[in-house]
Amino acid sequence: MRPIRAACLGTATALVTLLTCTPIVATAATDTDSAQAKDGNRVITLIGHLAQQSRFPVGDKAAQGDRTVFRSILSDKDDKKQVGETNGTCTTTLAEEDGGAEECVVTYNLPGGQLTVQGMVFGILTDGLPTIPPPSFDNAITGGTGEFDRARGSVHAETIGSGTRRFTIDLAN
Repeated sequence: MRPIRAACLGTATALVTLLTCTPIVATAATDTDSAQAKDGNRVITLIGHLAQQSRFPVGDKAAQGDRTVFRSILSDKDDKKQVGETNGTCTTTLAEEDGGAEECVVTYNLPGGQLTVQGMVFGILTDGLPTIPPPSFDNAITGGTGEFDRARGSVHAETIGSGTRRFTIDLAN
């Protein structure tokens, strides 16, 4: 397979990949006023900007097994200070004209350690082409290192601009 490089988040896979890309600065980005934070969970909001992306298609059109490898730069919730980066892969598991799905695995490299996140992103294709803007999604936090050791919770991703997503990380106690 030959990689196809993309500079923007114009494809569904690129946006899907951004889903899980999100490094965090634990204290600078913590939201204490959110409903989740009041439940005792630690909530971190970050802004992710796609920095690199390579696609590895298995055919001429979207197909099961297509892979995307990506890297995103993460900033604090005000998008003023860089706080980390994400690195991950997404694999197309269902390629249909209207719908489609990818499974993504992403590592958030943060100052206090790493967070691992994985899950499905649905609705990635419309008329056989990447959905623009890509759908919002929720994925599971499956673990971490350092201050995120034994982390659990979820990440909500929503597109807020071309190649840009807001990640709300809800770390369960």
